[in-house]
Amino acid sequence: MSIHQISNTLRFGAPLKEARGAVILVHGRGASAEDIAGLADVLPQTGIAFLAPDATQGTWYPQRFFMPLAMNEPWLSSGLALLHELVQEITAAGIPLERIGLAGFSQGGCLALEYLVRQPAGLGFVAGMSSALIGPEGTERPVVDLKSVPVLVACSERDPHIPLEFVKSSVQTLKGLGANVTSRIFPGGDHTVFQEEIDWVSARMKAWR
Repeated sequence: MSIHQISNTLRFGAPLKEARGAVILVHGRGASAEDIAGLADVLPQTGIAFLAPDATQGTWYPQRFFMPLAMNEPWLSSGLALLHELVQEITAAGIPLERIGLAGFSQGGCLALEYLVRQPAGLGFVAGMSSALIGPEGTERPVVDLKSVPVLVACSERDPHIPLEFVKSSVQTLKGLGANVTSRIFPGGDHTVFQEEIDWVSARMKAWR
């Protein structure tokens, strides 16, 4: 049995069969689907289906994101598989990949960015808010072509959970794989969702009209 269960996903907004687009919202460590669902309140909502999966015990993987990948298994693989199940559920309802957005905060954002490089399926956008790719510096990544998918990698310069060097390294890796990366480094040390990140996600969703 998978560690993370798709049945625990919070679904709201427009029904998938009627939606013009869908956004998967991925919460951070110690949070819940209900917590990240609040982000939808400040995003475009008309005609949008939202799906917010809930991690078992409030965590997608047990160790810090920059630890060796094996130390976060099998939790990490289960989280990535759950995201893929949700993408497949959305496309099965008739929504094309280019109208699917994946937005995560903190640990959820790390999971979203990692999903992108492991499943380069051509999503509409991926937003990693206060996030970076998973694994230590020098982690081998699949050789893929991300085909200019819009990606946001953003963080505060002194985030207590996401060291800045990992953010910068992730930006370079994603650019090297062909993503259209927007990088934002905010002053201070807040570990939060910034208005500029909300604006970036909103702009991509509005383009689905």
